[in-house]
Amino acid sequence: MEKLNVCIHFLLSKALQSVNQVSKSKLTPFGVTPVQYALLCLLWEKDGQLGYELAEKLLLDSATITGIVDRLEQNGFIERRVDSNDRRNKIIFLTEKGKSMEAPLCQKMDEMNEEVMAGFDDEEFRQFKNMLFEIGIRKKTKRS
Repeated sequence: MEKLNVCIHFLLSKALQSVNQVSKSKLTPFGVTPVQYALLCLLWEKDGQLGYELAEKLLLDSATITGIVDRLEQNGFIERRVDSNDRRNKIIFLTEKGKSMEAPLCQKMDEMNEEVMAGFDDEEFRQFKNMLFEIGIRKKTKRS
């Protein structure tokens, strides 16, 4: 077990499994997955974005973002509208249902954060998020 404790990949995988389990239990009653929640967050910040813009912000490829958008649209959270400047593009907008889900979904994700990070103080939580950002986002954008 000693070697597994030093293997970053193994430790991150186990942590991700734990976080996935908690976040899915919080979001499943609303019919939303964690990545769908992330896309909704972007739209709550600024409604009416192009699909490729959302993909870039979430560091996802076009096929993945299309699937996420398809499912959110099927569940009535968003709608696609033709871009009047370029009919080849679709702009993603929240529906009334999507707008109404902001408070309850954010509350559930706050609960998830509290549950997962129980036992860590605010400074440890901040440092942890910074490390994850550095590993998962900043390094990926530097490679691109």
